[in-house]
Amino acid sequence: MMNIEIVELSKRNDLLDKAIDYFWNCWGNENNYNFYNDCISNSLDEKSILPKFYLVLYNDEIIGSYALVTNDIISRQDLFPWFACLYVNNEHRNKGIAGQLLKHGLNEAKKKGYKILYLSTDLEGFYERYGWIYIADGFNFAGIKTKIYSKSTL
Repeated sequence: MMNIEIVELSKRNDLLDKAIDYFWNCWGNENNYNFYNDCISNSLDEKSILPKFYLVLYNDEIIGSYALVTNDIISRQDLFPWFACLYVNNEHRNKGIAGQLLKHGLNEAKKKGYKILYLSTDLEGFYERYGWIYIADGFNFAGIKTKIYSKSTL
């Protein structure tokens, strides 16, 4: 088992620039660096419950991430919070890190007072292995249908 550390970025402001670059490199494109920069930079207020961005550190290197957000840029704005931006670097996959991040996200959402956590994905079969339940389809900002899952934090 790898000795990883999962940190909330608002408690590690020293990692801000690296975190912005990491999330953008994982999820962004050449046109939306400012989106990630603005979103993540404005998540650092420790008094705010959401959004929050999390990093996986291994030997002080960022090797994974996730976020808890109020909206995952999806049509179902009546649902929240959202588990988003799950990513584990290729060389660290299949070591249980994604499962640890899912569990960590559920625990963080529970601590913040939420009873249910949602996510949207086009993956088949991955989240079901961790007990997430398909509840509906939604549409992302480009109009593409995506699956919505939920899981109790209790």
